[in-house]
Amino acid sequence: MKRKISLLLLMIFIVFMNTANCFAESSPPQTGSAFPEIELPKPANPVDLNYLGLSGSGIFKVQQIKADVVIIEIFSMYCPYCQGEAPNINNLYTLIENNPAIKNKIKIVGIGINNSFFETDIFKKKYKVAFPLIPDGDFKLHKVIGEVRTPYFIVVKLKGGKKEVIYSKLGALGDNKAFLEQIIKLSELK
Repeated sequence: MKRKISLLLLMIFIVFMNTANCFAESSPPQTGSAFPEIELPKPANPVDLNYLGLSGSGIFKVQQIKADVVIIEIFSMYCPYCQGEAPNINNLYTLIENNPAIKNKIKIVGIGINNSFFETDIFKKKYKVAFPLIPDGDFKLHKVIGEVRTPYFIVVKLKGGKKEVIYSKLGALGDNKAFLEQIIKLSELK
């Protein structure tokens, strides 16, 4: 009887460890890790393409954005927290664009989880979002980054050919000036 219980416990342990490994492989990007090479559809809007330093149509990777740092907002147009955070992110965009020292060094891009181009365009118009919003209608990116809840923010340092995650956090950013100072310090822009 003891042997059967021991064998059962061993089997439960093995199943638990395999399950834990599956979850560990799909955890959100951690600070200090490399951002995964994910292909995203290029925005159709020429203003958005120009902002990202891209041209043409097709796909792109985050590391192709012409910036030293990219702030990625993982959102959904159906998420009430994302809707509430939209004015704050718009303000962050304005702070960056009005500061000549960082204007072309830091870019923001939103990735709409389970959203189509149509849905990201509705969100962009409704909340007057000036930065590009890219759809992830098939959950490809969402699965790779650990199926995070929204809004989720990932900041990637691209300077020097790197693609290092320097910030990864669920929820609202809080004070934009403090967040921006933190990102400038972490990315060593100054």
